[in-house]
Amino acid sequence: MDPDVDLHVPAQRAELRPSPWPVLGAISAGGVCGALARYGVAQAWPHARGGFPWSTLVINVTGCLLIGVLMVIVTEVATERRLLRPFAGVGVLGGYTTFSTYAVDIHQTASAGSPWAALGYLAATLVGAILAVWAGSALAEAVVRRAR
Repeated sequence: MDPDVDLHVPAQRAELRPSPWPVLGAISAGGVCGALARYGVAQAWPHARGGFPWSTLVINVTGCLLIGVLMVIVTEVATERRLLRPFAGVGVLGGYTTFSTYAVDIHQTASAGSPWAALGYLAATLVGAILAVWAGSALAEAVVRRAR
């Protein structure tokens, strides 16, 4: 319940969504898809404990690229699709990207005697993720501008 909404005022009552279930369902369905995609990439491209975690790096950077694209789509193209952002952003891309595994991989790589590889992985993921979001949004904006 939103404390700023007076339920006795019809205009304010209209601000409330009737049910959170469609949004929660969209997030859940998207999360399943994203987690399965991440699992597939990790299984196809495993790394040894202490080895450079290329699959996690690729997952997080490609996920960030897609987040940049999605933000342009939901703000400029599909603005009336209320479940797109929860499904694709929170669900699919939230399930696909794995920054918790990133932290574990850094610790395991450093603990296995490869501190420089861990530091390189830490930096590559941070820089790659930021650049990927920027590139994804810039690319999507250019495509949208060209289409208009």
